[in-house]
Amino acid sequence: MRPAHLGIILEQEFLSTDKGHHTPVMLWGAPGIGKSQIVAQIAAKHQVPVIDIRLSQMEPSDLRGIPFRVGETVEWATPALLPNEAKHGTAGILFLDEITSAPPSVSAAAYQLILDRRLGEYQVPSGWAIFAAGNRQGDRGVTYAMPAPLANRFSHFEVSVYLDDWVAWAYQNQIDERIIGFLRFRPELLFDFDPAHNPVAFPSPRSWEFTHRALQKFIDYPNLLLGSLQACVGDAAGIELHTFIMNLENMPDLDAITQGQAVEPPHDTDLQYAVAAALVGRAIRAKDQPEASTLFGHILDFAARFRHREMGVMLVSDMHRAIGDDLFNVPAFHQWAQAIGDVMLYE
Repeated sequence: MRPAHLGIILEQEFLSTDKGHHTPVMLWGAPGIGKSQIVAQIAAKHQVPVIDIRLSQMEPSDLRGIPFRVGETVEWATPALLPNEAKHGTAGILFLDEITSAPPSVSAAAYQLILDRRLGEYQVPSGWAIFAAGNRQGDRGVTYAMPAPLANRFSHFEVSVYLDDWVAWAYQNQIDERIIGFLRFRPELLFDFDPAHNPVAFPSPRSWEFTHRALQKFIDYPNLLLGSLQACVGDAAGIELHTFIMNLENMPDLDAITQGQAVEPPHDTDLQYAVAAALVGRAIRAKDQPEASTLFGHILDFAARFRHREMGVMLVSDMHRAIGDDLFNVPAFHQWAQAIGDVMLYE
């Protein structure tokens, strides 16, 4: 399932805790595709804490607690890491990450916590949702088969990689527009992982974020840039991205486009993707400025000049996802929509 849809599902599961309809959710997927990020986004949106418990790093007693004697009976000391209303608040997310990497003895200790929302005398606060995530057995991670009793305590969703969702996330998080343009040009490299080859560095949504950081640090060090990119996404993808970036010196004048001059789109496909990504970035930065509507109009005029109108549709679609419905109020939008109406209907 695509990340945007899973975000809606997890949000509804979180909100349903108040009505008693919450079902624990298990997210399955390859390493680096953003499972943890989806959970973090829900918590950030509702301004609630996430307690991230890595079951692969725990012993059964770490979760169950330590017994101590009280008179003639034994009670259990509740681990401080579990949600507590006084300490953590009345609402939040208990996230059991790497659950498929936990030894069976640890996952067995989590059975009651996940289904009954309790461990002995301890009770998970009613406003807390329970989510879990893990890799599949074919992903070459340290994984155990999930026992049927544990699996039956979750609803299960497999996280897929979806470029449009990643692009929307990337613009929101100020990922370098050169990387966004490159992945629009080479979408198959957003995630390229072959477990059979057991690569050390490979392209994934997570490693492209690392690549963004490398680009900020080493763009002014030509001797180091290629190596730093390859260290994040592997040799082949690193070379392709480096070549793409070096070719950007042939890109048209973005200032001229945003000022309304009649600039023709470049002929090279990679440069078309690059200029589209850069213009969306300009639109985001201008969103709250007085001249925003005028700048949006100039970008729409430029989008209409693409020889392949699908490229213009991609540019405007990304801009709409990034800045919202304010785009519809720009006078040039109506003209652009009429000009490419057949493409939109076809899509």
